[in-house]
Amino acid sequence: MNANTDQHYIQKTLDGDTRAFSVLVARYQSYVFTTVLRMVKVREVAEEVAQDSFIKAFQSLKTYRGEAKFSTWLYSIAYRKALDALRKNKRERTSEFIDEISEGNFEDIENALGYLEAKERTETIQQCIMALPEEEAAIITLYYFEEQSVREIAQITAYSEDNIKIKLYRSRKKLFTLLKNFIMPEITDSNGKAI
Repeated sequence: MNANTDQHYIQKTLDGDTRAFSVLVARYQSYVFTTVLRMVKVREVAEEVAQDSFIKAFQSLKTYRGEAKFSTWLYSIAYRKALDALRKNKRERTSEFIDEISEGNFEDIENALGYLEAKERTETIQQCIMALPEEEAAIITLYYFEEQSVREIAQITAYSEDNIKIKLYRSRKKLFTLLKNFIMPEITDSNGKAI
């Protein structure tokens, strides 16, 4: 067994070497935190949920059967913990009514993004993802940033693969709409007027 695989560290942990689990934590902590943060939208809550997710994973490691990748199993735990935190806190959502915003021309969005510096582009995209409803932000994050397949996201969220495809499609449209409305005021014509 390759000493760098998740399964190697899982087996070492199950064999009593609890320090081996810290390798898995280090490997996935930023991914879990990012996914959870995009759902709960509050850094302190995200830190707590991410920590709880790793504790739950450690405590439940003996139930991991290896039918899915370890990362998929772990994201499933984090996803459910984030949903629990959202239900528990029942805080008011500050998300805009995204559905009411017109879609506009996706080509304009791509052109507008070309005017932003790379850092600004990343920050803009992340701000817009944070404005999505929690579940949609998580699905976008899992698919594009964590590179989870539709099948893996379906396993994580307990939705069907077809449902995930629909949610991804709708979430992308909402994200493009947010990007357009975030970026377009900064685009001006040659006279300095907003386009």
